[in-house]
Amino acid sequence: MRIIMARRWIIFFITCLLFVLSQFYRSSVAVISPNLIDDLALDTKALSLISAAFFYAFAVMQIPIGLYLDSIGPRITMTVLTLVAVAGSLVFALGQSATSLVIGRALLGIGMSCNLMGTLKLITLWFGPLRFATLAAFVVSIGTAGNIGASTPLVMMVQAIGWRMAFVVFAGINLALAVIFFAVVRDRPEQPGDWVVPEEVPTDLGETLKSVRALFAERDYWIISFGTFCRYGIFAAVQALWAGPYLMQVLGISPVMTGNLLFLMSIGLIIGSPVCGWLSDARIRSRKVVIISGLIGMIIILLILAFLPIGIGFAFLAMLFFTFGFTSSAGQIMYAHIKERMPIERAGTAMTGINFFTMGGVAVFLQGLGNLMQYLYPEASLGPAAFKGSFLFCASCLVVTVALYIFTVETLGRRARQTHD
Repeated sequence: MRIIMARRWIIFFITCLLFVLSQFYRSSVAVISPNLIDDLALDTKALSLISAAFFYAFAVMQIPIGLYLDSIGPRITMTVLTLVAVAGSLVFALGQSATSLVIGRALLGIGMSCNLMGTLKLITLWFGPLRFATLAAFVVSIGTAGNIGASTPLVMMVQAIGWRMAFVVFAGINLALAVIFFAVVRDRPEQPGDWVVPEEVPTDLGETLKSVRALFAERDYWIISFGTFCRYGIFAAVQALWAGPYLMQVLGISPVMTGNLLFLMSIGLIIGSPVCGWLSDARIRSRKVVIISGLIGMIIILLILAFLPIGIGFAFLAMLFFTFGFTSSAGQIMYAHIKERMPIERAGTAMTGINFFTMGGVAVFLQGLGNLMQYLYPEASLGPAAFKGSFLFCASCLVVTVALYIFTVETLGRRARQTHD
């Protein structure tokens, strides 16, 4: 039993490192965009496509990944895909055109597409259900280090060795993690713990399609998927792109202060993820209450942003952006919620199913908000009125999400116990 206890924490640590790498690749284009524009003479349209290629490829991969996690297992699935990411990092580093950079980013999206879902599947198999939400939240919290690494540290690295060599270095790190992961990780413990470890699922096509049909027949699957589509899509769109021009061009905040505020969003997410997981698992004993509370918090902050006056103090903005990251972190509990609404042997299918909408939401809101502002305010698409409209639109999407989420089935607490009795 001691060997199992030690191995499961080693597995947890290695998979967390892979998720950190995934978060790094997601955010890495932002700080190297001036280098890409100078080296390859890219326009805004090409740059946005390069950035979005990762998310589109990532999203498309979610359904097949869920099936393979449940059938082949996380060890083989994650190892093969991590090697694809190695190729993607090299293609990106050596690319001489926008097309080659898009291909490299797409391969990175494919290669990183299993790191969170595979980690959650391994947590399900090695730790049992009672720790799932807390450990899943810690994974997300730790993974935020990748976002931080893709900011100032990456800038310093690019200044020292260039952006191409930087991605060659990360390809090497990626390869080393793939080898270590394959050598250390096992799909399931050899001895049972104090929880039920599900049997391996056969790769029979009929059973696979039956699993997908069962997932699609669940009303809660569609509600939770819509919830994570809007929640993470809005958060990521604000953090990765739209908060910057809003703060600098509308509110007149300096680039350094803007960077600090975006950093505080990440800190809020880092702190909020384990806190919300702990509240859901151990204190409130509810998925719905924690998730809906976080969504309401995001709505309030978006409404405040829509009506902020010019000249607002930095301290208030710092509190606002930290809280936005903190409240958004409650949405991570949606993965625990959907996992508990499906049989444990199909946990991978369920979680990757909603992760398709999570990553799709990022791509849609990143580009969609820009198109919306351009359409409504063609002469001042980055002006105050355009941002006010986009924030109000995002708040409206979350209001609809809350209204729908009320109708989902609770999986913890007194209400859940009454359902099972």
